[in-house]
Amino acid sequence: MAAQPILLRLPMVMRITGLARSTIYKLISQNQFPVPIKLSTRAVAWPQSEIETWVSSRVRAH
Repeated sequence: MAAQPILLRLPMVMRITGLARSTIYKLISQNQFPVPIKLSTRAVAWPQSEIETWVSSRVRAH
């Protein structure tokens, strides 16, 4: 059985990336940040693997 992806809510994504909510959504609108998965009408989350990949790409770009 395949492992279920770990989903991160916004506060954890902000903590991991060091970015503010407004910056995250600005980067999403510019296609520069992973798009969240809609969990319900008012809840979204990001796959942990996508956030880790994004952070790694920023470190490599430095």
